[in-house]
Amino acid sequence: MSLRNIIYLLICLLATSCSVSKFIPEDEYMLNSVDIISHSKENHASLSRSYVRQNPNSKWFSVAKVPLYIYSLSGRDTTKWVNRALQKAGEAPVIYDSVQAELTRSNIETMLRNNGYLHATVDFEPKVVKKNRLNAIYYLHERERYKIVSVTREVEDSLVENYLLDDTINTLLKPGMSFSINALNKERERITAMLKDVGFYKFQKEYITYEADTAHHSTDVNIKMKVAAFRETLQDVATTHKQYRFGNIHFVSDAGLRIDDNELASCDTIEMENYSLLYKNQLFMRPTTLSNNTYILPGELYSQSRVDRTYNSFSQLSALRYTTLRMRENKDDSSLLDCYILFERRKRRSLTFEVEGTNTAGDLGAACSMTFSDRNLFKGSEVLSLRLFGAYEAISGLSGYIKDSYFEYGAELGLRIPGGIISTMVPAEKRLLKSVTQFSLQFNSQERPEFERQILSASWSYLWSKKQSTQHKLDILDASYIYVPWISETFKREYLDSISNRNSILKYNYENLLITKLGYSFSYNSSLGKSGFQPTVFSIRTNIECSGNLLTGVNSLLSTNKNSEGQYTFLNIAYAQYVKGDLDLTTRMNIDDRNSLVLHMGLGVAYPYGNSTILPFEKRYFSGGANSMRGWTVRGLGPGSFKNKNSDIDFINQSGDMKLDVNIELRSHLFWKIHSALFIDAGNIWTIRSYKEQPGGQFDARTFYQDIAFSYGMGFRFELDFFVFRLDCGMKAVNPAYSGKDKYPLLNPDFSRDFALHFAVGYPF
Repeated sequence: MSLRNIIYLLICLLATSCSVSKFIPEDEYMLNSVDIISHSKENHASLSRSYVRQNPNSKWFSVAKVPLYIYSLSGRDTTKWVNRALQKAGEAPVIYDSVQAELTRSNIETMLRNNGYLHATVDFEPKVVKKNRLNAIYYLHERERYKIVSVTREVEDSLVENYLLDDTINTLLKPGMSFSINALNKERERITAMLKDVGFYKFQKEYITYEADTAHHSTDVNIKMKVAAFRETLQDVATTHKQYRFGNIHFVSDAGLRIDDNELASCDTIEMENYSLLYKNQLFMRPTTLSNNTYILPGELYSQSRVDRTYNSFSQLSALRYTTLRMRENKDDSSLLDCYILFERRKRRSLTFEVEGTNTAGDLGAACSMTFSDRNLFKGSEVLSLRLFGAYEAISGLSGYIKDSYFEYGAELGLRIPGGIISTMVPAEKRLLKSVTQFSLQFNSQERPEFERQILSASWSYLWSKKQSTQHKLDILDASYIYVPWISETFKREYLDSISNRNSILKYNYENLLITKLGYSFSYNSSLGKSGFQPTVFSIRTNIECSGNLLTGVNSLLSTNKNSEGQYTFLNIAYAQYVKGDLDLTTRMNIDDRNSLVLHMGLGVAYPYGNSTILPFEKRYFSGGANSMRGWTVRGLGPGSFKNKNSDIDFINQSGDMKLDVNIELRSHLFWKIHSALFIDAGNIWTIRSYKEQPGGQFDARTFYQDIAFSYGMGFRFELDFFVFRLDCGMKAVNPAYSGKDKYPLLNPDFSRDFALHFAVGYPF
């Protein structure tokens, strides 16, 4: 950008800023900024941000108040559509409110005192910086922090007291810790949850109160916890807290989501060992499916955590539309709670269609799919899905071939069954795990001008989780057979058989091949199961897999002969042997409710050995595209300093055995459903072995940093309720495939060479 353009932009912003004044009432001020100043080593200034009641106008990327400037371009006459549109797209100036400022000051002061700074004070200064602009400044004076020196209890119920004594080791309040109201509240909630899990159904945290005794001229605090006896109302006489057990447990199907005795009386009933099933019309789910997802039994002490686990388990059954659990005291024995698990079925079968346009390196095409789903195939909430798909794309730039188009079609059959091998083989685990078993069978056929390729895959996997934030997946069996029935004579002559142009990587991937995989993956997301504003959210995904070891072991034991390529075979088909591991880390730091900084790192290593010297094409790493290095087109970067020769088959050479991705995104909500991001990407791929077809592609621990590529750019996202449309514009900054000044496009940009545009659905990470 030239100096003249920069000056022009500054003048426009200044003029726009001045026009904001027309929307600020006379004798009032626009809130320009909120500053919180603390001299403590603790991060109180940052913690105080969430207690601010009135914030200034939002900034794009935490820099410029563009929504305010857009609003200021409008006029006062709202009968004109232009003014209404600008005001709707923009943001009205935030007018300073002294009442909100005082509430903010009081809230921050209370927060400090609740965290042990009992003599903390907060001063507020409204500072006028311009004629009608004001900065709100809060000065935090924490002073000394109080500490807990002793914790005692006073319990009016002897039975409750016994449970508390047995639970002493788990207490959150310990002598020597800093005094904190938050810690006191967490202890109340912990004790309440513990008591609700041992039968005290009606116990509430309000029965627990504290007395804090502080000595004069001392920062010591003596805590006394009081646990009151049970009262139905404040006027009632105190009694002991009643300990309940589960009584009768009823499954109620399609009779509403509240207990209605008239409705229940009209239901048919099936008596089971520990439960009874009430239903209308016809039974649509096996009774064993209901009992397998229930974690409570008659006669057991009431447990809130098991009630919650039962509800969560039922809510994940795809055959059910709604589920709720109701408790009612037994009419004959008031110490028993009858439980009613009420649920309604959802529509069993569905048929969906999808149509999309494609654009691969300028070649246009279209794809469509049809998916049929049955959510209760065997009356056990099993999900059967059948997906049929097809795609067509016109291919340009190829010569010497009969065909000039790409056609793909296939089918995928899947079956998802609640429960799995662990919960079946180890009954105790049933109460600990939520598990699913998945089977799938896939067929895919690709017809290109150069070749035809067919893939038949079958898999058996098991998924389980102990917490909502984590998930494990075990691929017990995953087998793929790659069959190449036809190769164009031109393609075969020029690339596979030609002595001068023979490519071992290419040749290996156009031979019949069997891939048998055993793998394990783990994922964790800190935001799952939590609500409210979270300053930092992070996720971890790991995966490890290996292939071919079992078949190699069998062939070695049987002393099987190898083929002409030195490979063992199974049913006369060579199979791949490799090990592969991936690690993906993402951290999102929320700056405020409109801006966040996202850091991402992806690592991957795969090593072919034994029966393979080259990784199968499907298992190799690629770099470039909408979810990787966005300054490059799909599969356009690497490996290492390898330079693409723009040949028809160089895409196969731009693959590797190792991958590194490091990404930084500054995301900002612009207006309405439009979001944006500024990003920097760094990374590349490498090969473990040296291949003559990929000069410069081998990883070297001493010099690999010289091969790291960099790109930068800006993206726009259209966020709907269920998915996100994304447009990312990337520019190369450092290109390791070149030398000299061409290696640094950041300093010598060439738009036609260094720019890449990406359309995608969803976030890149």
